[in-house]
Amino acid sequence: MKKSLLILIAILVATIAFSACSAGAKPLTVFLVRHVEDFDAGSDPKLTDAGVERAAALARNLADAGIQRIHSSDYFRTRDTAAAAAADWNLEVELYDPRDLPALAAELVGSGGSHLVVGHSNTTPAMVGLLGGEPGPAINEATEYDRLYIVTIGTDGSTSSVMLRYGKPYEPQ
Repeated sequence: MKKSLLILIAILVATIAFSACSAGAKPLTVFLVRHVEDFDAGSDPKLTDAGVERAAALARNLADAGIQRIHSSDYFRTRDTAAAAAADWNLEVELYDPRDLPALAAELVGSGGSHLVVGHSNTTPAMVGLLGGEPGPAINEATEYDRLYIVTIGTDGSTSSVMLRYGKPYEPQ
């Protein structure tokens, strides 16, 4: 049931994307990452030193991408992941509700442009799917902090996605 609901939502978002693009909307490029390394303590942990380093690497790697908006869920680990890029690019971090990914997907598609979305091991691949991209295998919760997705939606509604890696390979502390 949950999978069929996600498929239905993905179809709805794709329909909205196609309609928006057909109506002259701007093309969309979305860079999506899971938050970087954090202390595994409590429900809202801070970043480790390795996480702070990876967040800076993300900002450096995407410095020339022309990102216009940054979106983050409202947790220390996601806001802090986005903070280095926001400071470097003089942008505000806009908060979204990770329990309502279809709303964020509709907002992204409706606005066009270039965005960075910082999420979680479960929400990031889900958002890629909602945008029409290929989410790939599940993110390894314990060790995978370097996955970077790029999803593009053209003015004709065509969608493409790619998954890359950034920063140093994960090393347990």
